[in-house]
Amino acid sequence: MEVFQARLEHLEEVSKLFDQYRIFYKSSSDLEAARKFLQERFQKGDSIIFVVSNDGRIVGFTQLYPSFSSVSMKRVWILNDLFVEETYRGKGLAKLLLSAAENFARETEAIRIILATQISNVVAQALYELRGYTKDEDFYHYTLCL
Repeated sequence: MEVFQARLEHLEEVSKLFDQYRIFYKSSSDLEAARKFLQERFQKGDSIIFVVSNDGRIVGFTQLYPSFSSVSMKRVWILNDLFVEETYRGKGLAKLLLSAAENFARETEAIRIILATQISNVVAQALYELRGYTKDEDFYHYTLCL
């Protein structure tokens, strides 16, 4: 297994995984839209994507978006996506991807990584908590759908 930062040359493989990720979260499959969305992220440099490959085939990814903490005046990374193909789950690949994201956050002198997951996704919650992520009990998070 190898973990590395994806580049534009990995667009097709990552797009297929991104489409599967969206389906996992109950969105309709739209591979072309997924490809276009990720192509824009690569071209604009407004996200960082780490992938894990097995025998040269990309089988998982995580995507980080930059943000900042005004109070601490430091960078924050939003871990927005984490996905491993079903046949590769339970083999430690998500841990490898999280390690890559965490190391990257430290290298960029971020103050923290933040993430959210569905209440029903207890497998992901257990993984995050095992790695030291804690539920935020100091703030309410609100959403305004536009």
